[in-house]
Formats: sequence, structure tokens, C-alpha cells
Amino acid sequence: MAPKVLAMTERRTIHFRGKVQGVGFRYSTQEIARLFEVTGYVQNLPDGRVRLVIEGEPGELDRMLRQVNQSLGQYIADQDTVSDAANGEFDRFEIRG
Repeated sequence: MAPKVLAMTERRTIHFRGKVQGVGFRYSTQEIARLFEVTGYVQNLPDGRVRLVIEGEPGELDRMLRQVNQSLGQYIADQDTVSDAANGEFDRFEIRG
């Protein structure tokens, strides 16, 4: 019998630019995150951007990000994504500052 392969997890840090503060972006992102098996946080930044840090299985991250873009795309002018190995530091998804 073959050994069970554990799902690989990934961390993505996404910085959103546009009209992403003052429009319920963080709250909506948190609501979307509840639909997926992800952990991490969403946070307003002083320069007007929003940072989203999520960890989970890559396909789950893809699906969540598609939903964020579908639901909030009218507020997003640009986004930068950096992928890395997950470190498991989060036990839930939350809104920060």
C-alpha cells in the first residue's frame, strides 16, 4: 500500500491597490474566507493598500482569490502576489488593524 501523501500548503501574500479601504473590503474578505479552508489575515495599510495573507492548499487559495476578485473586483485597480511555503502560524482567519 502506498504511503498517504499530505496535501502541500502554501502561503500567499497579496497587496491590493485601488479603492480598497472604506468600502468593507476587509469584512467582505473575511466573509469569503469563511467559505474556504484557509487561515491568515486581512489588514489595511497606511499607504491605502490592503494586505491579504492566506495559507492553505494551493487549489483552495486559488478558489478563494477568484471569489475575492469576483466579489470585490470593482474596487481593485492592481494586485501583487508573492507565494511561499506555509509556516502554519495561523489557526484561523482574522481582520487586523
